[in-house]
Amino acid sequence: MSEQPIQDVPRPPTRKLGLSIVSLVILGLVSGAAAAIAIVAGLDRPLAIVVAGGGIAAGCYLGLAPRVASQWERGVVLRLGRFVGLRGPGLFWIIPLLDRVVVWVDVRVRTTGFAAERTLTRDTVPVNVDAVLFWQVEDAERAALGLEDYEEAVAWAAQTALREIIGKTDLADMLAGRDVLDASMQRLIEGRARAWGIAVKSVEIRDVVIPQALEDAMSRRAQAEREKQARVILGDAEVEIAHKFSAAAGIYHEDATALQLRSLNLLYEGMKERGTLMIVPSTMADAMGSTGTYAGLAALAGHQPTARGPAGDGH
Repeated sequence: MSEQPIQDVPRPPTRKLGLSIVSLVILGLVSGAAAAIAIVAGLDRPLAIVVAGGGIAAGCYLGLAPRVASQWERGVVLRLGRFVGLRGPGLFWIIPLLDRVVVWVDVRVRTTGFAAERTLTRDTVPVNVDAVLFWQVEDAERAALGLEDYEEAVAWAAQTALREIIGKTDLADMLAGRDVLDASMQRLIEGRARAWGIAVKSVEIRDVVIPQALEDAMSRRAQAEREKQARVILGDAEVEIAHKFSAAAGIYHEDATALQLRSLNLLYEGMKERGTLMIVPSTMADAMGSTGTYAGLAALAGHQPTARGPAGDGH
């Protein structure tokens, strides 16, 4: 299936008359002057009609002489088929019937959208790519006289360059380095358009569409990479915690008092919760082994609520 360049904005007119209020003023002045001459001269009615008609014809002819070009327009004027120059902006004059304004060239920065469908990358992946081209006519004479339709030529040159760049690029590079592709396409398009008097301002890739199956596979791969990274982070945390526990065990091994204080803290944390029942092994109590320790535990227990429900009434 053949592809057509995408036109995102309406194309400005390249052909128009360029007439203005000045033409109407000239028509009115010449026609009025002829009628006034006929009246002042006291001509017969048939002759007066001829003079008035001649005045109107002369007014129409002279009214075609003034043309107006907008600030961003340049008119290409041919005289008997030969180029005589560019006219505009503003008011300019031509010789009616001898001169013709064949093309009005817009010298503003223009935008042209273009696309490449199911184009293979260097690693043989079919992709659809949309891009936009910003360009400007710098030499209106070369653009108008050297090309039949310079706007269409720019669009096709952009699309050809896009296909060429896609064929030289891997999919991963295309997804990750759009700036590099934009610069490469700009150089390639500008190398072709410079001879036409057209300057390429910038090229931007708007979207890259890959096959759905490949997109799903890439999504699963990215998810697997994220899970792998999460597991690695968790493993590193476990190693760090193990080192901390090993260091704490060394301190408790060398200092029995520190171990007893840590044991008391664990008991306190367990007993301070309301309604908590903790069973302390006798071996642990013997290891704590001091009257002060049991007194401290009793004092902590005294702060707990005495009501334990029906099961604790007989104790």
